[in-house]
Amino acid sequence: MNLSIAFLSVSLLYCFFINILYFNKDHIKTYETNIFSKILITNLIGIILEFTCIFSIYFLGAESLIVEIVNKVFLIYFLTFASLFNLYVYNVSHGDDKNKKLNYFSWITYIISIVLVFILPISIHYDDGSMYSYGPSTKVVYVISALWVFVCVITIIKNYKRVKLKKCLSVMVYIIGTFIVCLIQMYNPYLTLTTSMETFVMFVMYHTIENPDMKLIEQLNIAKNQAEKANKAKTDFLSSMSHEIRTPLNAIVGFSNSLIENEKLPENLKVDVKDILTASDNLLEIVNGVLDISKIEANKIEIINKEYDTKKMFDELSKLTRVRIGEKQIEFITKFDESMPRVLYGDQTRVKQVILNILTNAAKYTDKGQIIFTTESVIKDDIVRMIVSVEDTGRGIKKESIDKLFTKFERLEEDRNTTIEGTGLGLAITKKLLELMNGKIVVQSEYGKGSKFTVSIDQRIVKNPTISLTDNNIEVTETIDLSNKKILVVDDNKLNIKVATRLLEPYKLTIESAESGFEVVDRLKENNKYDLILMDDMMPKMSGTETLKIIQKDKLYNGPIIALTANALTGMREKYLEEGFNDYLAKPIEKSELNRVLKKYLKK
Repeated sequence: MNLSIAFLSVSLLYCFFINILYFNKDHIKTYETNIFSKILITNLIGIILEFTCIFSIYFLGAESLIVEIVNKVFLIYFLTFASLFNLYVYNVSHGDDKNKKLNYFSWITYIISIVLVFILPISIHYDDGSMYSYGPSTKVVYVISALWVFVCVITIIKNYKRVKLKKCLSVMVYIIGTFIVCLIQMYNPYLTLTTSMETFVMFVMYHTIENPDMKLIEQLNIAKNQAEKANKAKTDFLSSMSHEIRTPLNAIVGFSNSLIENEKLPENLKVDVKDILTASDNLLEIVNGVLDISKIEANKIEIINKEYDTKKMFDELSKLTRVRIGEKQIEFITKFDESMPRVLYGDQTRVKQVILNILTNAAKYTDKGQIIFTTESVIKDDIVRMIVSVEDTGRGIKKESIDKLFTKFERLEEDRNTTIEGTGLGLAITKKLLELMNGKIVVQSEYGKGSKFTVSIDQRIVKNPTISLTDNNIEVTETIDLSNKKILVVDDNKLNIKVATRLLEPYKLTIESAESGFEVVDRLKENNKYDLILMDDMMPKMSGTETLKIIQKDKLYNGPIIALTANALTGMREKYLEEGFNDYLAKPIEKSELNRVLKKYLKK
C-alpha cells in the first residue's frame, strides 16, 4: 500500500506541474490538442480519485456505500481515459479531414459501459492497509479497456503511413504500459499502478508531440512549407504568364515595326502605330515588374556581375527618358561626372533597371518644369561609389507617405493619379535590388513642388577592360544586305514565324521555316544548308534545347543557332548560352537586337 501511495504521490506532483505548464502556454488550438488537454485534466482527476478511494476506505471501511460509489466513479475514470485516448489515436491516424467526425462506436460503447458500471455490483477487498476492487463492474472496465487498446493497435496499423513516428511512440508506450501493469496486478493485485502508468504516458506525449512550443514549431514549419509551395506555384504561373503574354506581344510589336518602316503608310497612321508600340512597351514593363517582384520574393533573382560601359549606359538611360517624356513641356537636364571610371564591374542590367525606375517615375509624375539627371562618383582604392540622383518639379510626396513608396502594389493618391499607368511595383523592386547589391536609396520631397531620389551603389573599377568601347552613341539601325544568306526560322506558332519572316524580309535573306524540332532534324539530315538558325525553345514534344542536343550529337550542323524565345526571365541568356546556343533573342523581337545578331553572325 505504501508503494502505491508513493507512486501516486509522485504522479500527482508531476501531473499537476504538466497541467500548469501546458495551460499557461499559448498553444495552437486544433482538434488533436483539444483532446490532449482533456486527457491531461482527466489524468489529474483520476489520481485525485484514487487517493480518495484509499482514504475513504481507510476512514469509512470496505462496507460503506460511499466507498462503493467512489470506487465506481474511479472505474468510470479508467473508461474515460481509455475512451479519450482511443479518440486521440483515431484523430491523429485519420488526419484533419476527419477531425469533425466522432467515433460513434466508441461513444456508444462508453455510455453503455458507464451504465453497466453503476448497475453491476462491485466488491472491495481490504486487508491490512491494502485494497483492490473486483467483481462484474470491474470486469466490464477491464474488457472495454482491452477492447479500446485493441482498436488503437488496429487503427495505427491501418494508418501507419499517415501517422508520425512520435505519435506512434505514445501509443506504443500506452499499450506496453497497460500490458505490464496488468501482469503486475495479476501477481500482486494490491499494487495499483494504472494511473501512474497513464501519467507516464502523458509525460511521453508532452515531451514528444504535445508540448505547445514543439507544436507551434511544427505548425510553423507546416505553414512555411505551404507558403514555399504556394510561392513556387505563383512563380511558375507568372513565368508561364510571361511566356503567354510575350507570344502575342511579339506579333503586335513585330507587325507594328514593319508598318512604321513602310514608306507608303500615311503619317497619321504611323502615329497610331507608334502609340501601339508605346502601349506594348508599357504592357511588357508591367509583366517584367510582376515577374521581378515574384523572383525577389522567392529568392531566385541573381546578381550577375560583368564589365560594362558607364558612358554608354547613362546615354541609353537619357535617350529612354526623353522618349518617356514625349511631348510634355519638360526640360531634361543631364549632369554627368566626367571623372567616373568608364568601365565598371557589376550587374549592369540591374543597375540600369534601378536608375531607369526612378527616371521613369520622374517622367510619369512631372507635367511641366524640369528633370535633372545627375551622376557623381567617390573613388577609394579600386571601388567607386556611384551616386545617381534624379530631381524633378513634379507632384511631390507627402512626408507621411514616403515610407509607403517602397511597398509593392502601393500607389499613392490613387484618386489624383488615375491617369498614370503602372502597378506600383517599380520602387519596391528598386529597393529590393539595391539591397541585393548593397546599395541605398534616399528620398527627399516637398509636396506640390517636386522630389529628389538619390541612389548610391559601390562598383569595382576595371583597370584593364576586355569590352570594346565606342563614343558613337547613335544607334545604328540601317538594314544590311544579306541577299546571299539563308536562314531557318523554327517555331511551333505560325504567327511567330510570320512575324519573324516580316522582320527579316528587309535583309533580303532566303527564309525557310519549320514548326517542330523533328522537322529541323529531318531537314538537316537531308543536307539542307543554312547560314543561321533562329529556334524557339518552348515547343511541344521536342524543345529547342533538346533539338540542339541532337544536332550537336549527330554533327548535323556547325553554324550559329540562336535561341528565339518568349522565356525572357533574368538569367535566361546565360542559361541558353550554357546549353550551347550561340546567342539569344527575346520576344518581342527588338529591331536593334535582331540587327546585332545578324551583323555578328552573317555579315562578312
